Amino acid sequence: MIQIDDAGSGSLVGGTCIGAMRVETGEFFCDIIPIEYYNEENFKNKLYLKKACEIGKKLLEKLKVSKTEKIQVCRGYMFDTFRKWLEQEEYNWESTQILNPLQDIIENSFENYALSLGLPEKFLRYTKYPFHFHRLLRWVYADHENRAKLCKTGWNSWKKYGKLEVEISYTYLQENKNYLCLKCGKNIQPGTVKVIKYTSNYPNTIYLHINC
Repeated sequence: MIQIDDAGSGSLVGGTCIGAMRVETGEFFCDIIPIEYYNEENFKNKLYLKKACEIGKKLLEKLKVSKTEKIQVCRGYMFDTFRKWLEQEEYNWESTQILNPLQDIIENSFENYALSLGLPEKFLRYTKYPFHFHRLLRWVYADHENRAKLCKTGWNSWKKYGKLEVEISYTYLQENKNYLCLKCGKNIQPGTVKVIKYTSNYPNTIYLHINC
């Protein structure tokens, strides 16, 4: 049986991971819907759904799936176009909730992809909600010029919070408060630091190394 799921569609940073697994053997393949599919024009035209379908087809080819083998597809919107294609091609498929082991495998695949984009490992590993919009927004504002291009800029939430006014200042930290520099990803030691402030749905203060 084949299971197909996605991860990362709700993350502000990065595209979306599409993965497929043959349950009996553990064979797993995945690919990423590139972030450009989430710019304003492409997102408005829902081109990410077409790309998800293209990736789904390629994954079935890699797994050498016959039209009689059972296929379970995540019932989420990401596979709306792919499900129509499966129906047209008369595959043996059903729409359902996908659980483990595929759920954990594909989420780990997306995390590894997010790390490759520069998200700090500590930020992902030790944060309860690592892909929460406003937590990721803090990481983006730590280096807005370079990181805005990694975001799903077609989202309404980005249009609302993605280009806020920021205040930059400097202060002296007298003690180690375990702050993490969200630009380089390393711990901040006591001393002079750079401070970025902005207000989204609440006031935010970001501390960076003075040279970051």
